[in-house]
Amino acid sequence: MAYGPRTVGRVREALSARAEVVEKMMMGGLSFMVKGHMCCAVSGKGGLLVRVGAQAREQVLREPNVEPMEMSGRTMTAFVRVAPEGIRTNAALSRWIGRGLDFVATLPAKPQRTNPTRKPARGANR
Repeated sequence: MAYGPRTVGRVREALSARAEVVEKMMMGGLSFMVKGHMCCAVSGKGGLLVRVGAQAREQVLREPNVEPMEMSGRTMTAFVRVAPEGIRTNAALSRWIGRGLDFVATLPAKPQRTNPTRKPARGANR
């Protein structure tokens, strides 16, 4: 299922002042990475996946429009799924993105990955 382009645009706008944000297809949608860590993702199932950390997860799950995030039958302990109703307003969306940013700020930056130089296949024209 494709993720919602309108929601993607809203998340991009909310994160537009941050130069270190990288978008990456993963987790069934479009993820927004900060310092190499997933902060949030626009879900292909609708709504927003937010990384809140395992310690905050139980408290966050008590809020309306929030449910555990499951992937391939496994519950992801550091993430929650916020239903579209929970991010209807820009203020609500910004609050959820802020929670993801706050958690990612507690993590050390991941080193930049560099792709090794690939050798051409045998017999390939250069």
